[in-house]
Amino acid sequence: MRRHGRLAALAALFSLSFLVPSAHAADAAKDPIGEIIQQAVDLSTAAALKITATLYHSGAPGIRGKDSLGCEVSPMRTLAVDPRVIPKRSIVFIEETVGMIMPNGQPHDGLWYASDVGGAIKGKKVDLFTGVGKTSMNPLMSLNLTKLTAHTVGTFTGCPPKD
Repeated sequence: MRRHGRLAALAALFSLSFLVPSAHAADAAKDPIGEIIQQAVDLSTAAALKITATLYHSGAPGIRGKDSLGCEVSPMRTLAVDPRVIPKRSIVFIEETVGMIMPNGQPHDGLWYASDVGGAIKGKKVDLFTGVGKTSMNPLMSLNLTKLTAHTVGTFTGCPPKD
């Protein structure tokens, strides 16, 4: 199975584990998703890239933008990149986003999808799509204009998944 296939299967399996009550729920809360993914994916073969992050959001509620692939942007999943540094259609694991709370209430698994570009995205810089309205940026504000650790861990076809 290709690396991104294993990663997608792991993420799907882990997200399903939230639906099943467990006696070990407290233990699971202490075990960040990123540790599980790092154990499943050999990040030593996916060179770490230090990137500068900025945030972007769509304007009015009910209006969702499209990425450069023509797909609907997805909050805390869509990543705008310089395709000369991170190719479009890459699945990118960003360590610092693991465990952040997603709009659906689940912890982030660190996976982002390089499906957008932007005029100001040059070199080792990325834009993280946060959602609708300026307040959607609040959970990620601590990452704005900081250096993040990114690993390209696979590729995707079609449109990125939605949470």
